[in-house]
Amino acid sequence: MQIFSGKDRPVHLGPYPVERLRRAALSPAAQTALTGEGRSPAPGRLSGHIFDYYELFAPLRDGDVAPAKAPLPDDAQAVANEIKASGIFLGATAIGICAIAGANGSKQPQKAIVLAVEIPRSIEVDNPAYAWTKNSGRDIAALRAGEVAISLGGYIRRLGYEARTHSEYDTEVDLETLAVHAGVCVRKGDRLKLPYAKRDFALAVIVTTYPVSVDAPIIQRNGLARMFAERLPWWLGMSGVQSSPTRAKLARRRTDLSAYAMETIKRVEKPTTLIFEDEIPGVPKRAAFFERALQGDLGAKSQRERSRFAFKHPLSASMVSQIRTMVPHQRGAVAKTKSADTNDAAANSRALKSLFYFLGADLVGICVAKPYTWFSHKEDGTPIKPYHKYAIVLLIDQGYETMEGASGDDWVSGQQSMRGYMRGAEIAGIAAAHIRDLGHDAASHSNALSDVLQLPLVLEAGLGELSRIGELVLNPFVGPRFKSAVVTTDMPLEVDMPIDFGLQDMCTKCNKCARECPCDAISWGDKVIFNGYEIWKPDVERCTRYRLTNPRGSSCGRCMKMCPYNNEGLLHQKWALWASIKWPWTRQSIVKWDDRLGHGTINPVKKWWFDLEITDEGVVTPKGANARGLDVDRVLEPEKQKMAYYPASMMPPPDHGDPVPLDRKAALAVKEFIETRSEALVRRAAGLKKPDIFIPTPPVGTENDTGKPAPNPYLPLDS
Repeated sequence: MQIFSGKDRPVHLGPYPVERLRRAALSPAAQTALTGEGRSPAPGRLSGHIFDYYELFAPLRDGDVAPAKAPLPDDAQAVANEIKASGIFLGATAIGICAIAGANGSKQPQKAIVLAVEIPRSIEVDNPAYAWTKNSGRDIAALRAGEVAISLGGYIRRLGYEARTHSEYDTEVDLETLAVHAGVCVRKGDRLKLPYAKRDFALAVIVTTYPVSVDAPIIQRNGLARMFAERLPWWLGMSGVQSSPTRAKLARRRTDLSAYAMETIKRVEKPTTLIFEDEIPGVPKRAAFFERALQGDLGAKSQRERSRFAFKHPLSASMVSQIRTMVPHQRGAVAKTKSADTNDAAANSRALKSLFYFLGADLVGICVAKPYTWFSHKEDGTPIKPYHKYAIVLLIDQGYETMEGASGDDWVSGQQSMRGYMRGAEIAGIAAAHIRDLGHDAASHSNALSDVLQLPLVLEAGLGELSRIGELVLNPFVGPRFKSAVVTTDMPLEVDMPIDFGLQDMCTKCNKCARECPCDAISWGDKVIFNGYEIWKPDVERCTRYRLTNPRGSSCGRCMKMCPYNNEGLLHQKWALWASIKWPWTRQSIVKWDDRLGHGTINPVKKWWFDLEITDEGVVTPKGANARGLDVDRVLEPEKQKMAYYPASMMPPPDHGDPVPLDRKAALAVKEFIETRSEALVRRAAGLKKPDIFIPTPPVGTENDTGKPAPNPYLPLDS
């Protein structure tokens, strides 16, 4: 049980108390004789797929260097801390820096940024996934290390400095020697050891001209000196890191369970959100608001910014390159013969959850991919017919530490999103390829290409409840602080039930996300029935425009920052979650205490990134950065909030390639025709059909299911 907070611990130090290690004098520069040779992946189908994904990223090991240097601090230590924190944020276990002479034929002074990634824990022998993953732990760690290093290398080159990545699969330098020089590892006989880590690890290196300070090698202590200086504080968790007993407890959990105690949350037959599945209209990809912006529906400025809004920071841009390389591999050939041991649905679900956690997912759930969870049409208007029965949904935590240092809508927001999308796409892609090897069709669905609506699947898979934030599901342990990816398949699976942790009542009492939303897009009032869902319907146009055109940040995730469920997971916060579930009368007090304790304010210790922006002139210092505090005295008056609703009848045709401008005046008028829960139930009990506004716009030149174009009842008949 974690008691001590890590709020005063800088991110660049990483998850282990490495600052307590004894250091030697600085090493001289490693010489050009440091040559290395890559290894092949372990035998086995899973390691083969892992290596396939590394090969997708490998062309990004090197690349063009920006012609102009980015504006960086003159302090080499500050630059080093930022690149280390970037690596920790992306998933490195430890990271250090040393000097290296003459690598890659360069005559300039160079540094080696060395990072280590722990292998995942082994899966139980009686779990079918044991055979799948045996001997693949080193490969998934090597892939992760390579992926992180390639992202950092791309980032450095965008800042105007040379950078080449070396991994266990392909390297021209001696990774192990550099890891010792950089103070990441120590030698123990003929092996390397990562201090504090219980498991083996993989290494990667970026050789670069980036102006960073270097680290000193580690000197190993022995006996009582080691016990009191290094081990005891870690055991107690006094350094602000996860304590040794907490890690040990997590290591004893079944591998098909996440690090979070989702098994303690109440399961229910149906989601706590009222859903009229028979009334939900088909949604074409053309109607998604980011797609509408791309097509020009929101005007020229939003259309222009759509191509860069979440990746106008150079670190975000470096991740996008990897995300795009994975898209062509989301489907693939299926083995002609089904594996004989994949007929048991319960065993399959257990094994696949273990596999997803082994690959790096933070939370996993399984559900039936109901018809309403699929898009109706592709971007070009081609109809989508649901092609798989089940959906395996994975969540990637966007990172509490980084969220603590942010306003939620500043220059790291896009990086948080891209990291989640990159990791989710990688895990889903590898898992889907493995399922196809077992003889069952499977497809991965990422932010870059998805045939499914992912949030309804997160809800159905029992990973959260729909929240006041609106079109966003909230998990009891990580709140709304996640990105999702999905694998659909016909492999026989046992599904998870939806959950109920009291969120509908909690969100009724808590308006914090709505109060703090920078564009007032979150509802201040009650839930309504919209397109078949009972939700706190947000003003999606406002939200989209702000995220696209935010001038003092990259996209926006302020609602995630504000949520009381976005917390560190300390003992007292777990007690608060337990109380909010068991004692509903405590919920109002919990909301008030969240403000009194200052949750949602910016913790400057956790602000690790440089505020940078990619423009036509190169990477520059932006004109400003959002740094909002809490507006605790703001009073919300729901009757005064002007909310625009864009129901199904206002969607563009699914095959319309030209701009379809938004009609905000008409969308504001829709509010008068939106039903409440009770009104919808009365209508359905009377056998009346759904409102015409929830009938989707048909393809160009066709009629909808009424036999004629749907009228817009919120407009005058002569309009």
